[in-house]
Amino acid sequence: MNKPKYTMSKKIVLCLLSSLICLAIRGQEDFEKYFTRKSLRIDFALSGNRESQAAAIQRLREEPVWAGPVKNLIDPFGYGSYYINVYDERSGERIYSRGFNTLFEEWRSTEQAKTETQSWSNSVSVPYPKATVRIELAARDKSDMRFYPLLTQTIDPSSIFIDRGKLKENPVTRLQYKGEPESKLDLVFLAEGYTADEQEKFQEDARRFMEALFDTPPYDSRREDFNIWAVGTESEESGTDVSGKGIFKHTALNSGYYTFGVDRYLTTPDMEAIRDAVWNVPCDAIFILVNTDTYGGGGMYNFYAMGTADNPRTPVVFVHELGHSLAGLADEYFSSEVAYQDFYDLRQEPWEPNITTLVDFSSKWKDLLPPDTPIPTPLDEAHRDKPGVFEGGGYIPKGIYRPMDHCMMRDYAPFCPACSRAISRMIDYYTDKPVP
Repeated sequence: MNKPKYTMSKKIVLCLLSSLICLAIRGQEDFEKYFTRKSLRIDFALSGNRESQAAAIQRLREEPVWAGPVKNLIDPFGYGSYYINVYDERSGERIYSRGFNTLFEEWRSTEQAKTETQSWSNSVSVPYPKATVRIELAARDKSDMRFYPLLTQTIDPSSIFIDRGKLKENPVTRLQYKGEPESKLDLVFLAEGYTADEQEKFQEDARRFMEALFDTPPYDSRREDFNIWAVGTESEESGTDVSGKGIFKHTALNSGYYTFGVDRYLTTPDMEAIRDAVWNVPCDAIFILVNTDTYGGGGMYNFYAMGTADNPRTPVVFVHELGHSLAGLADEYFSSEVAYQDFYDLRQEPWEPNITTLVDFSSKWKDLLPPDTPIPTPLDEAHRDKPGVFEGGGYIPKGIYRPMDHCMMRDYAPFCPACSRAISRMIDYYTDKPVP
């Protein structure tokens, strides 16, 4: 009997596949060893100003669902301005980690933070531990891009000080269900500014936005990897705050325009209300759908994204803002009004996968460039429609570079190859596939 002949490349592929399978099995075993299929929600405050910040835990909650990865427990990306790390208290081994952003970090870069000290509430969830763990909240220092601990605390999962009470159960609708949450990316549409009489409209709006997402590459080829949920939180009044015009509404999530004084920047500082709304829903990513027609939105990595239901441009705003909150993508525009000051240190490589200062460009999209592409890349006829290194991005016209002249993260054009790859890698992470 003739034995099959394998080339060296085939042997390498088989070895890689074998290694990935072993890592996946080990990841599953680690989850079962250390965690249960519930969540430990950690509500905490960040306080400070331009010069310094501090953190303090406000509340711990046991919640009934863990929808995140059970194999990819250690965050492979290094994205975000904060990290939550979980260590096994007995062995000291890090058993879970995840990066994220907050509104507070953005506020610290505004003019107001030079003269004021404020405190902002935040929330993060980790898988619920079986035994005592040590959690560490770390913040990135922009001067060297490294993370330093802000807070460490030991948590006994059996503690009587962990809140185990039920919260209000909002109406939950499955808009799309493709499989068990642990192996799918669970995207939740959350209603804001919809009254009890407007819940049917919310359902219709959420379905419309879902289809807009799956009409957009690269999401169009990844529909089978998503579960989509709609959570119908009810507001006393329709709409949202427009503080710059003296308009204030009683809404479920306390959202509003004029964040940091920018009229189109629509956010909410009320993370507790958001987490209370989704406490019993599988939730990897949140998009808050605001019942108004004025242009605006916002999105923060691994935090939430927000946009309005009835503005003609909002379907692409939704996809743009989800790029921030899901995949950690930076804005690629460089001439619009923002409240940030010195948001990027041009002496350091930013962590976002779609902008570079050329300090460490090899870690970004260098491998996606056509041969002989000049770096930086001139914006001329020979290069403007191809991947390159074009100056301008991250709110700054000089010293930061973007991958394409036009992209969803600049002006709602199709995602560039660098952004598309970053999105696909994040979907792989949430669906427990190996992340390249």
